[in-house]
Amino acid sequence: MKDKIFSVLQRVGRSFMLPIAILPVAGLLLGIGSSFTNATTIATYGLEAFLGDGTLLHSLLTIMSKAGSVIFDNLPIIFAVGVAIGMAKAEKEVAALSAMIAFLVMNISISAVLQNTGKVLADGSVAEGVLEGTITSVLGIQTLQMGVFGGIIVGLGVAALHNRYHKIVLPNALSFFGGSRFIPIISTITYVFVGILMYFVWPVVQNAIFALGGLVTGTGYVGTLIFGIVKRALIPFGLHHVFYLPFWQTAVGGTMMVDGSLIQGGQNIFFAQLASSNVAHFSADATRYFSGEFIFMIFGLPGAALAMYRCAKPEKKKAAGGLLLSAALTCMLTGITEPIEFSFLFVAPMLFGVQVILAGAAYMIAHMLNIAVGLTFSGGLLDLLIFGILQGNAKTSWMWIIPVGVVYFFLYYFIFSFLIKKFNLKTPGREEEDEETRLYTKADVNAKRTGNGSEAGQTGAAVDQRSADIARFLGGKKNITSVDCCATRLRCSVERPELVDEKGLKATGAVGVIKKGQGVQVIYGPNVTVIKAELEGYLEQAEDESAEAQGAGLGQDTAQGRGAGNAEEQDGGLGQGTAQGAEAGNVNRQGGQADGQGSGAGQVSEPGADSAQEAPQAAQQPARHILCSPFNGTAAPITEAPDEAFSSKMMGDGYVVKPTDGQVVMPEDGEIMFVFPSKHAIGLKTEDGMEYLLHIGVDTVKLDGKGFEVFVQDGQKVKRGQLLMKFDLDYIRANAASDACMAVFTGLSEGQSVHMERAGQVNALDEIAWY
Repeated sequence: MKDKIFSVLQRVGRSFMLPIAILPVAGLLLGIGSSFTNATTIATYGLEAFLGDGTLLHSLLTIMSKAGSVIFDNLPIIFAVGVAIGMAKAEKEVAALSAMIAFLVMNISISAVLQNTGKVLADGSVAEGVLEGTITSVLGIQTLQMGVFGGIIVGLGVAALHNRYHKIVLPNALSFFGGSRFIPIISTITYVFVGILMYFVWPVVQNAIFALGGLVTGTGYVGTLIFGIVKRALIPFGLHHVFYLPFWQTAVGGTMMVDGSLIQGGQNIFFAQLASSNVAHFSADATRYFSGEFIFMIFGLPGAALAMYRCAKPEKKKAAGGLLLSAALTCMLTGITEPIEFSFLFVAPMLFGVQVILAGAAYMIAHMLNIAVGLTFSGGLLDLLIFGILQGNAKTSWMWIIPVGVVYFFLYYFIFSFLIKKFNLKTPGREEEDEETRLYTKADVNAKRTGNGSEAGQTGAAVDQRSADIARFLGGKKNITSVDCCATRLRCSVERPELVDEKGLKATGAVGVIKKGQGVQVIYGPNVTVIKAELEGYLEQAEDESAEAQGAGLGQDTAQGRGAGNAEEQDGGLGQGTAQGAEAGNVNRQGGQADGQGSGAGQVSEPGADSAQEAPQAAQQPARHILCSPFNGTAAPITEAPDEAFSSKMMGDGYVVKPTDGQVVMPEDGEIMFVFPSKHAIGLKTEDGMEYLLHIGVDTVKLDGKGFEVFVQDGQKVKRGQLLMKFDLDYIRANAASDACMAVFTGLSEGQSVHMERAGQVNALDEIAWY
């Protein structure tokens, strides 16, 4: 039950991220527009000539202010649509349209009941005796003051209807209204009655919210401390969005009259005061839910980063310093703390405990010092500049942030330094010798290939290897029920959590993995939105497959590479492992477990336990296919390749040539399947459909294309003898593990193998082998 609740809350939290993502832009427009159209600000900085009434800039800034205000004024419908999109599992655009319709229907239904009961008059005015602030206008409709809760109620409800009925089949006479067309219909009908129900239910809920808000605000500084501690403590679980949103956007965070309007929620109160010309000092009671973030994000956590750098091992200081400096700058400028926090969360949880306490105290200290600096997303320097410094110290008391922040910098630095050394914590730069120093990394290679929909169990025009790896480590396409992301995490729901490979997910560049019930969060950092989009695109094209393989023994090995082909090695041993292609690498076998990394162009099946076994020859052999060399040099069987990933035939049979020059020609008529982004390998397909890889050197992917010049592109038809590539042989020999060139045939069927006809010195286009 706990796991199910966590999974639901995680989905709700991630659904909030889409509407929340627009708030920074809206805040910037409102903040800049309001700041520089405020008469006091203009007079303070002597800008009447440029920004005074009637100037072009004043008109433009007024428009910016209005553009920002309209978003904050209409957050309920934005949340209705955004939450529906986030919670819908498919056809999200249908859920979005249905949510907008349902929101309008619900509010007009409430309005009709209010008119029928005499609480709203025919001219739209509120009747006497109605409690002030309980009725408001939403999109021109007089309705109950539900704030973003109204939007959330619509978004969650419509998403539930959508996920249940978007594939409904109606009787033939009504079949036109089946499937996705049914969702707006059922949503409209449902929310007529929800609107009627809300007339009776919401006043009770509203009173409870006001009471809760009074309890929170009534606890003073202690309440602020508790809020800060809880919010930071929820960061690892990804539930902080669910927790803080009511304080920012609803009456739970307090209410205040601003220019005659009742405003609910700390962030809304701040921006209403920002747009007003009648505020002498922004309310610290409203901003206490975020002003403290500037203290530990701009000052505290960078102090922690410095401590981790100073405690790093001498030989790893350079690598750790670069990573920690980048994470610290990200935290200071944007307020995105997760690159730093997750650098110690998993390896030293006690440091995260310190962070939670100190961060919680920062919220309380800011409240006590009457600091009232607003923000749109997080407490970075940009928000401090616009919503603190530009507003003036008289309105915000922002100057207190500097001395308190300096104290926090040293607190973090000395506490982290002491604990890291005292308990020998494995923070970045203090890992074991064989472990890489990193916060998070990008995939080394994004392999591409083109195809006609019949290759290697994949369909579509292009396959992204990182997405393929992520999908595989999440248990396969069938196991993934939803994909979304927040600012730094890929948030997925899975059918069977036991199929998720956390170690494998970290190998794709993740800094950490959180698995709770059917919810899985993979922390990649700020580039996660790109990863999410790539994964969704991959899942749309990928064929259904299961990550679970049945074998005769108790374990399995999976050999997977970058080119064509897909197979599983079933092992009778007691282990399970993965051989994964990124650059022809290492294969280590211990007690029935295989774990390898390579660069191969494909995935092949090798039945057996610890060594490849040749399948029996078919009774009827097909005609021989003669193979010509693409290189000038010394030819040998693939078993003599200087890299075990190739010599073990893990990626397929073939041959190796020690080159005497840097030219590669097309050995026979065919097509270019793909060129690796690093230019070190080319995938080919012959006219009879055989797929193979030409791989130049060993570990050459690390050269990032230097020393290579490619003359062909994906999908190009090429003729025998046509120049494919030139490479700098001297540069390869100086900077790579080996200059040996491999031709690996990934499309061989079971029973086929490559037979060398000629070894030793060969010229390009010489006949050297057959299959």
